[in-house]
Amino acid sequence: ARPRGGAERGGAERGRHPGTMAAEELAGRRGRAPEPGPGPGSAGGRGGLEGSPGGARRVFSPAGEFREFSRRQLRDMERLFRQYDAGKDGFIDLMELKLMMEKLGAPQTHLGLKNMIKEVDEDLDSKLSFREFLLIFRKAAAGELQEDSGLHALARLSEIDVSTEGVKGAKNFFEAKVQAIHDSSRFEEEIKAEQVEKKKQAEELKQRKAAFKELQSTFKQ
Repeated sequence: ARPRGGAERGGAERGRHPGTMAAEELAGRRGRAPEPGPGPGSAGGRGGLEGSPGGARRVFSPAGEFREFSRRQLRDMERLFRQYDAGKDGFIDLMELKLMMEKLGAPQTHLGLKNMIKEVDEDLDSKLSFREFLLIFRKAAAGELQEDSGLHALARLSEIDVSTEGVKGAKNFFEAKVQAIHDSSRFEEEIKAEQVEKKKQAEELKQRKAAFKELQSTFKQ
């Protein structure tokens, strides 16, 4: 004879509509812990997932939404974002932003950093997604950032030229970057001088090796 418990379960299952069972099974699958989120969407056109205040997630295409920037500009912004996304979770949090501003030579107070995030934090999660990071440069190119603000300093010192034709305020933003470019020229000159010195040393080493081989052949004769 079948166990009573099994019969009861079997009867209960026969009494449930197949659609109800499928829905419950699907809900069970969805009850698993979420997978880690991906990084920022590729500037080359492949979208990434971005959160929204309601919890829904949508595909984000940088090239599609930020058409005022060239693909090269978007790649430069993505490279900068990934450089300071130390946790590699697709976001720049307050501590990562703190390090970023220190590296750029414009350190901010704790309150200043919070205000920087707040100005572009559309989903109110207190950190910067890649899309929100791009909003900084959109605002900078449109002349919508206060000159003494942390976001203006970030955009000005990042060495990403967003002076795109047709963008309001882009000319002024480009002019504001001239000083930052001038400050970096000395560094570039030092790099070039170092490259010339390395080339010179390599040539001298080559000549010494040739002279040594010639000396060896003389002794062997």
